Amino acid sequence: MAKPRIIFMGTPDFAAHALSVLSENGCDIAAVVTSPDKPAGRGLKMQPSAVKIYAGQKGYPVLQPLNLKDPDFIETLREFSADLFVVVAFRMLPETVWSMPPLGTINLHASLLPQYRGAAPIQRAIINGETLTGVTTFFIEKEIDTGKIIQSREVPIGAEENAGSLHDKLMHTGAELLLETIGLISSGRHKALEQAQVFPKDGMLKAAPKIFKKDCKINWALTGKEIFNVIRGLSPYPSAWTFLQTQEGKSFSVKIFSSAIKPFSTKKPASGTLESDGKDYLRIASSDSWVYLYEIQPEGKKRMDIQSFLRGIQNGSTLSVPLS
Repeated sequence: MAKPRIIFMGTPDFAAHALSVLSENGCDIAAVVTSPDKPAGRGLKMQPSAVKIYAGQKGYPVLQPLNLKDPDFIETLREFSADLFVVVAFRMLPETVWSMPPLGTINLHASLLPQYRGAAPIQRAIINGETLTGVTTFFIEKEIDTGKIIQSREVPIGAEENAGSLHDKLMHTGAELLLETIGLISSGRHKALEQAQVFPKDGMLKAAPKIFKKDCKINWALTGKEIFNVIRGLSPYPSAWTFLQTQEGKSFSVKIFSSAIKPFSTKKPASGTLESDGKDYLRIASSDSWVYLYEIQPEGKKRMDIQSFLRGIQNGSTLSVPLS
């Protein structure tokens, strides 16, 4: 058949890049669906999504429904007579939407399904110490991230890679895979595989639930490696954090963006013990090693290296980690 008429649905940069690749390669984009504008920044000005910005540059019709079940929105979708819906980093769709196009609705997910279903596959994979992840295209069905797999592609995770750099790798690989998938569907050469057919032999699936602020607070009783993975898995966003306390007893939160682990050279200190020379280093004890903080952001201040932070406070060596 001819190129399918597509309605694209997505919101953040990850989705905007996919839309740009489809557009630049001649896909027939009938319309774009994205989230409503949201207040952002100090002035809380209404900001459009990355997908809306790109769609506006290309002149695509843009829909921003508050309610995906709204009858007027549903009717508008039908009027575009799209053959295929393409979803990247968007909200969960009601069946009345995803079942509408004759060729189905496909989704790009940033993991090798069926592993890491959920909202935070990139962060969770790094936090869990994975060395391999990838991207998957699949047909959307009732249960989230459970539909038939069309294609997947592996992407290695570097030993010191953080969520930001992995996001960008998966964004580019995913857009390429999505373009290939649409080509297969339009030519009728695609094959759809039930996820149960690729379950791990032990049947153990790892989930990727949404990450909340409380999940980002560092537990210093973990091993150094586990803490190192949490820090890079949450960097640069939403970022791992801990409380520090001055000699005077004032506590303040600190986001941590990069770190390193080094073995104890003497007797093991208690987990959460903080040591610093007040000039060059700040380290906190995990259950089995020191975690050296390299790049941080104290609350109310800008992101900085640890040396700049220590220069900016008095008696840096008297800092501590308060008991939770």
